Amino acid sequence: MSAEDRRFEVLRAIVADYVATHEPVGSRALVDRHHLRVSPATIRSDMAVLEDEGYIAQPHTSAGRIPTDKGYRLFVDRLSQVKPLSVGERKAIQSFLAEGVDLDDVLRRSVRLLAQLTRQVAVVQYPNLTRSIVRHVEVVSLGANRLLLVVITDTGRVEQRVIEVEQPVTDELVTSLRATLATHITGRRFSEAADGLRLLAGTADPESQETVSAAVSVLLDALVEHPEGRLVLSGTSHATGAWADQPGSLRGVLEALDEQVTLLKLLAVLQAPDAVMVSIGQENDDANLSTSALVSAGYGSGDMLMGGLAVVGPTRMDYPGTMAAVRAVARYVGEIVAGR
Repeated sequence: MSAEDRRFEVLRAIVADYVATHEPVGSRALVDRHHLRVSPATIRSDMAVLEDEGYIAQPHTSAGRIPTDKGYRLFVDRLSQVKPLSVGERKAIQSFLAEGVDLDDVLRRSVRLLAQLTRQVAVVQYPNLTRSIVRHVEVVSLGANRLLLVVITDTGRVEQRVIEVEQPVTDELVTSLRATLATHITGRRFSEAADGLRLLAGTADPESQETVSAAVSVLLDALVEHPEGRLVLSGTSHATGAWADQPGSLRGVLEALDEQVTLLKLLAVLQAPDAVMVSIGQENDDANLSTSALVSAGYGSGDMLMGGLAVVGPTRMDYPGTMAAVRAVARYVGEIVAGR
């Protein structure tokens, strides 16, 4: 074993102990708890080198060492593989998520499950509408002058809008409008469907022009992606314990979770499903998350990214376990959402 590899083993042992105990780690503890097969003097020497290189730090005089953001980054980057979940754990996740009755239920279940698995704050993003395909459009009469428009996507998302029209609502009007809308938007991605609707608005028959225009207007609002996005959070109560010794950090984390803009920006960098990303401490642009780590993964079908999910916790988290849980839940959410 080279000196570099040996020092990484020392760093890995420090990370493991600090995550488990939340206490700075001394050389004696490493000798007692880990089989590093080197002398205590060598371990002290390796710790001195790791400290000089910025991978560990001494928070107090005569105290042990704790990993720095740089140390956590090296630890995560050197993980040769993420420990897979057991067969039982994978089956439990799959069956629990498969019981979701609709998209909202699946996402609520996924974020609640992820929070339970990691004992951290979990967040999941609704599927990006610009990548969704219109599976079905329905028009329903609600009375003499009201119509309900329903758009169902391939991800199971349902958008409903009610419009008021001056033209009397007849069975013929409902049938005609349903067929016309189906022709222009069914089977198309949202962006293409929006173009189809704009084209439809200028070609409607004079007698139905007003009704068609009203339908087009509200459907365009439903099909165009809302810039604020939608997130579901769970496990915010875990934050209190996770940052119990850092009350100042806790306030900032809760502010970031409440604003959600930071989380959406972090999820926006995801490029493909099934790739786990880890953002540690100062790597997060938002100062409120400077003592936090965010483990995220995209979900979707094949190479198509639909959305993302993540776990937010202190930098001293169980990275291998958290990464395994995030990847597994993202994979099953993608399969379920894509299959709806």
